[in-house]
Amino acid sequence: MPYAAQLMTAEDLMANPVPNMCTELVAGHLIVREPPGYRHGYVAAQLLLAIGSHVAANRLGRVLASETGFTLFRKPDTVRAPDVAFIRTARLPDSALRGYPEFAPDLAVEVLSPSDRRGRVLAKIGDWLDAGARLVWIIDPERRHARVYRADATEAFVDAEGMLDGEDVLPGLRIRLADVTDDELMSLIKRVEDAYQSK
Repeated sequence: MPYAAQLMTAEDLMANPVPNMCTELVAGHLIVREPPGYRHGYVAAQLLLAIGSHVAANRLGRVLASETGFTLFRKPDTVRAPDVAFIRTARLPDSALRGYPEFAPDLAVEVLSPSDRRGRVLAKIGDWLDAGARLVWIIDPERRHARVYRADATEAFVDAEGMLDGEDVLPGLRIRLADVTDDELMSLIKRVEDAYQSK
């Protein structure tokens, strides 16, 4: 991922978007990447729908879509953008806000792409938690599993048939991982692969 030659601020990033690209700011350096592919988009959308329905039904706060930026640190500035974010009602910013909220969401969800590298993913998790996120979900659609990271430094692993739990951040929310990572086409491909490997 190419880096900008000089340090940028959150305001610079907002004022100078890179067309048709996904961008973040890490310690003042611009990170540019290609838009994610179909499977990533499908899984992120399924999670957005599931979390959004629960939040709306229980009036818990707001759910924000992919690529919504959050200013996590200043001087140098870091702006991260999760695939799905949740902010509880008591922490919602002014509805007139045009820039990035100056805090981490309560829940940050990252859906991995094949190009994601372990070091960069761990750096994102660290930034979310250090900035005050209470729960971080890392979803791996290819391996059909997820990892959960909490503000108290505990972690959990969720397999394909396991449940993503909103815990005390989103009380009552439970999402079976397979329900958001598998669609009919993906399930068919997996069955064919399993049948082939069993021969």
